[in-house]
Formats: sequence, structure tokens, C-alpha cells
Amino acid sequence: MDQSEQPSITDPAFAQQVQRLHRLTVYGRWLFVGCLWLTIAPICLWNLRGEIALWQQYFTWVAVRYGLFYHPLSTLGLGFCIGMTVAVLVWQSRNILLGLPQQERQRLEKQVFQIRQQGATHPLWKWVCH
Repeated sequence: MDQSEQPSITDPAFAQQVQRLHRLTVYGRWLFVGCLWLTIAPICLWNLRGEIALWQQYFTWVAVRYGLFYHPLSTLGLGFCIGMTVAVLVWQSRNILLGLPQQERQRLEKQVFQIRQQGATHPLWKWVCH
């Protein structure tokens, strides 16, 4: 790929398209986390309903520990939901506070260039370039 083929980074339209793609990435990550909480978490909590009733009557950390220990799939599912939520929060907070890292900015720029090259047949074309 020639440097002459790539759009200029100082091009305001290109910078705006990179920003749109980043915004889509943020929305996509939060959509994924939301889907996890709407699908996996209710199943895990339903499996723990007996222990939750016990915790409501006699709450101790030991009861929570044993309840989670004896329901490993529910624990894994809830841990995955919590872990993904924390990961997206940390990722987005870092981007807000420190700005996008150079490597991620270059990845987004490369992806916008590929979307532009493919044209209207690319699934993200109407959200990024239109």
C-alpha cells in the first residue's frame, strides 16, 4: 500500500470517520455487555435462587462463598458478566482520560481506509462513511 493511496490524517472528513468508527466500537462493546447481562446473568441468578433466598434470611460471607463454590457454572457466568463490564469500563475510562493510544488510532485509521476502499458493500459503510 502506497503512502499516496492513503488518505491524509489531517483530512477532516477522514478524522471524523475514524471518530465515528471509534464511537461504533464503544457502542458495540456496551451492546455486547448488555446482551451478557440480559442472557447469561438471569440464568445464573435463577440457578442461585435457593442460595439467594438463604442469603436474604441469614447473610454471611461464608454463605455467599459456599453458595458460589457449589454452583461453579453460575459463578463463572456471573464472573464473566462482571469481568466484561469492568474491562469495558476501564477501556473506555482510559480512552476518555488519556486519549486513544497510538496503536489503536492506527488500527482504526487502517480499518476506515479498508471500509473506504471496499465502498458501499462494506457492512459499516453507511455508519462510518455516509
